[in-house]
Amino acid sequence: MKLKILGIIAKWLFILCLPILLLTASLCWALNSHWLYNYGFEKYSLPQTPALAEFDLEEIADQIIGYFNSGEEPLSITVIKDGEPSELFTTEETIHFRDVKGLVRLDYWLLGGTLAYTLAYAAVSLFWRRRRYRPRLAWGLVIGGGITLALMLALGLGTLLGFDRLFWNFHLLFFSNEFWSAEGYMLLLLTEEFFYDAALFCALGTAGMAVILGGVGGGYIIFSRRRAKA
Repeated sequence: MKLKILGIIAKWLFILCLPILLLTASLCWALNSHWLYNYGFEKYSLPQTPALAEFDLEEIADQIIGYFNSGEEPLSITVIKDGEPSELFTTEETIHFRDVKGLVRLDYWLLGGTLAYTLAYAAVSLFWRRRRYRPRLAWGLVIGGGITLALMLALGLGTLLGFDRLFWNFHLLFFSNEFWSAEGYMLLLLTEEFFYDAALFCALGTAGMAVILGGVGGGYIIFSRRRAKA
């Protein structure tokens, strides 16, 4: 009886870990994607602020990504402005980057934890008591994928219908100061439109992975039923 209860708990923990795993994986990709930063700079930053063309924007993206993955503080990026070296970001902006770095590390921890658990659960299901646990794993993928798709649909609709409000509330919830609105190059480089596109990319990426995993689980269930009838 106890083993049965533990099995049910383990299964539902696996299901609930899947949306977190897939979303944090998408966020990890976005945070470390040179392509995404350069895409945002070229599509939004440069057209809105042509003066940014005097900076090496690809190098700036590299240094921001490197900062998020290092233990160095504070973020220090030197650019040549009007022929003179100058710090790109103000003190208030570097404080906000430090706060963002804390959320990045939280994302990494959640990604690592959920990945370790889901892999362990999958390994047990595939290699130990396979006949009994493989269907559970398959159903877990289907249900977890379905929950993920529902959450991403809600996020996608929220982004499309009221991103300004979501963006505002996100900052009020996760940051204890208002340095995220500090005037300077940070808002010129990382525009709200950039984050809008990034949110949609993450939602689509997460949904895509959920469809793949759910499809694998559903395919196994259909195959097993057909084989049992044969």
